[in-house]
Amino acid sequence: MNKTNLGWKYLLTASLISTFSFAAEPSKPVKAVVTHVIDGDTVAIEAKWIPLPMKPVIAVRVYGVDTPEKSYRAKCEAEAALGEKATEFTKNLIAQAKRIEVSYYSWDKYGGRVLGDLLLDKKSLRASLINNGFAREYFGDAKESWCE
Repeated sequence: MNKTNLGWKYLLTASLISTFSFAAEPSKPVKAVVTHVIDGDTVAIEAKWIPLPMKPVIAVRVYGVDTPEKSYRAKCEAEAALGEKATEFTKNLIAQAKRIEVSYYSWDKYGGRVLGDLLLDKKSLRASLINNGFAREYFGDAKESWCE
């Protein structure tokens, strides 16, 4: 990699990190535009602050929850079916919401997405997923199986 590309990467990383000030508590909610639902606990939102030529979208994983995986990531057919239901639940809540906001917590452990909570007409997506049986609380410890 040449010095120009390396410099660009450092500049981009610094600008992304300085865009958010993350803490243990969520940020003040800000208006968000959801571009698509990835799965039950992850959505993509517009991020116009990301410089071109990168795509101005960032994934937000709902903080403190685990939803079942879908498709090939599921460990069994039952988990895949629950994962699809969780994804549909999230899609429906977002489609019905008149106002969508996001509160940021931090970068996730992989660095390519952020942890946060979507507020759909001031109601927490995190709480809705848990209260309707589509998610369990999860804070990085061992995950419970959705197959048992």
